[in-house]
Amino acid sequence: MDNKHKITEKSSDHNHLEKRSTQELLIRINGEDQKIADAVYKVIPKIEQLVDALVERFNKGGRLFYIGAGTSGRLGILDASEIPPTFGMPHDRVIGIIAGGDGAIRKAVEFAEDDTQQAWKDLQKFNITANDTLVGIAASGTTPYVLGGIEAANDYGVLTAGITNNPESPLAKLAKIPIEVLVGPEFVTGSTRMKSGTSQKLVLNMISTALMIRIGRVKGNKMVDMQLSNNKLVDRGTRYLVDALNLSYVEAEKALKKHGSVREAIKAHKN
Repeated sequence: MDNKHKITEKSSDHNHLEKRSTQELLIRINGEDQKIADAVYKVIPKIEQLVDALVERFNKGGRLFYIGAGTSGRLGILDASEIPPTFGMPHDRVIGIIAGGDGAIRKAVEFAEDDTQQAWKDLQKFNITANDTLVGIAASGTTPYVLGGIEAANDYGVLTAGITNNPESPLAKLAKIPIEVLVGPEFVTGSTRMKSGTSQKLVLNMISTALMIRIGRVKGNKMVDMQLSNNKLVDRGTRYLVDALNLSYVEAEKALKKHGSVREAIKAHKN
């Protein structure tokens, strides 16, 4: 897939950016960003297909892996890292892997994304099995690191999905569930950290949040299994209990600290 056929590499619809005022730049960026949610809406059927498959596999002990390079890899790691504190899941159930290793989270590792073999090697460190699910993230849909991982996972019987911002890309063709979010050319030509990255973040939010709700990690609309790892979260959990159990703040906080989670405090109180 050459660059002339990639939407993500097409020239921006905006020109002479260096001559624009700050206000005009911001208004134009915002105007482009307003197109993203509509593009995501169009792929909800594919996201739904992935989430439903994940629910079934998760309930059997399967895990969710994200792989990507650069911005895409960082977004996968971000989503995975937020699952334990938000939903109280073990760290080894949703795992993000970036080309170049953890050092690449902060600083680009040259040519790491060009290795077609490394993603599968990285996944094997986690003893990936056919019960697991692998989501490859690549705005271009051509990242060798991601393509190699998806191809190997397919051969191994792993369920695969691909999040990309180009139509008919190699990633979309390889992944069993292709999620093609067509947000159009970037405001700064080729800068996929912008609209493409934002669209990926939205899709990842949808995947992991819907999955966690479907497997029972939310009650009503509350994060009843969140980790109580700081005073803000203890306060939030206490307020949840005040509302749910009609307790005073002091009583609710005492119950929360005794039982260790909102869910367990509610269960104990109702018993």
